[in-house]
Amino acid sequence: MTVQDATVTELPTLLPESEPFRMLGQSPPDSALWPRLYTALVRGRRYNTQATTLTRQGRLAVYPSSTGQEACQVAAALALGPRDWLFPSYRDTLAAVTRGLPPAAALGLLRGDWHTGYDPHAHRIAPLCTPLATQLPHAVGLAHAARLRGDDVAVLGLVGDGGTSEGDFHEALNFAAVWRAPVVFLVQNNGWAISVPLAKQTAAPSIAHKAIGYGMPGRLVDGNDAPAVHHVLTEALDRARAGGGPTLVEALTYRVDAHTNADDATRYRDDAEVAAWRARDPLPRLERELRRHGLLTDDAAEAARADAEELAAGLRAALGSDPPLAPADLFAHVYATPTPQLREQAAGFGGGAGGAP
Repeated sequence: MTVQDATVTELPTLLPESEPFRMLGQSPPDSALWPRLYTALVRGRRYNTQATTLTRQGRLAVYPSSTGQEACQVAAALALGPRDWLFPSYRDTLAAVTRGLPPAAALGLLRGDWHTGYDPHAHRIAPLCTPLATQLPHAVGLAHAARLRGDDVAVLGLVGDGGTSEGDFHEALNFAAVWRAPVVFLVQNNGWAISVPLAKQTAAPSIAHKAIGYGMPGRLVDGNDAPAVHHVLTEALDRARAGGGPTLVEALTYRVDAHTNADDATRYRDDAEVAAWRARDPLPRLERELRRHGLLTDDAAEAARADAEELAAGLRAALGSDPPLAPADLFAHVYATPTPQLREQAAGFGGGAGGAP
């Protein structure tokens, strides 16, 4: 291979927008998609409030709420095709639920259950990732493998603005661009990496601008405009499946609740900032637009709320009792072939069957 052979000859020319891409109030509504997004947003908001309540009741160890940024998550899930893969972070349980994962299964990790709580292959949803951005190189690896095999698969990796300060983020983007992997990176820029504002993480005009340095398109979108997020991600995923390579999408949104229930957000941000973002809440924004165009009736809105209440009731019932525990499982699935040390530990514990093949 010569140096010329290894040089990228066709660089993407799509630069990030100077202003976030929007559709609400600016584009004709899609009479099929927009009501579907609305129903998913109603369910998502109720899911967030119910999970937060269950955390206060001790049914979850911790819950990183996505209240305020539900548009990013529901639009992301609905933009995926049935064979595509989703690689979520710990705050993206709503995306997994919208993709079809049972809510209780999506919360398994946050409840402290063993393993993932669901079969990633059955749902095409990678395990929820708590360490920042470590899921992104895995997303690129799966996407690259799919491309080598000729599979018509695109991969969507979700990450927050805090994750863009991690090395895994940069390594993932670089590998994705070099390999032209069919992967899309969605950065949900909610303004804060726990207590660190974006201004202390980067001096770039936007996170989307970072895409140019890696040789891929960057898109900037209003993350509280569900149709806009869906449109941008659909284009990027279609481009990935067609062999066009990766795209970096930055969605501007806001984390209305604290980082988790263990965080006191009042120590680093003021009420006026939160109030300003509540005025841009994605749910009432979409509802107003649907009603303006006659695409949402009172009956339809009530049906969406009833559906959301059914989801919440199911979640309460599922988490209302402790899961059955099998202590011997501590020794199962640690190694494909249990080591002598593991066998010894299992025998001493009295759970030898769990550690033996």
